[in-house]
Amino acid sequence: MKQPDWMTRWQRRMMIPAEPEAPLPVAPRQQRRMSGTYQPLYTYLERRYADTAVLTLEQIESLLGFALPERAKRDSEWWTDRGTGAAASGHRDAWLLAGRTAQPNLVAGTVAFERVSS
Repeated sequence: MKQPDWMTRWQRRMMIPAEPEAPLPVAPRQQRRMSGTYQPLYTYLERRYADTAVLTLEQIESLLGFALPERAKRDSEWWTDRGTGAAASGHRDAWLLAGRTAQPNLVAGTVAFERVSS
């Protein structure tokens, strides 16, 4: 059946079943895994499609199953500091390994996790 000239390629494709196309080759994704107490936050952020995920501190605590340290509620550097101490960086791995940065708004009690463009 000849399709009208005014139909777009997409419209024609939707009307006529096509053979499945071969998947495009994709470079292997770097394996990023996390374990530890902040792993539930990592999993949540890793599975979000949106480029920005805004969570309240209460939502983060609910995901984690425990209360955030007081410093996380009053000091934005807890979210943004890129220190090298292994103990201090455990919580940061949750968003860094998920390919995001944290932008706290402690007055509003929220943190925006923005995807890092790669």
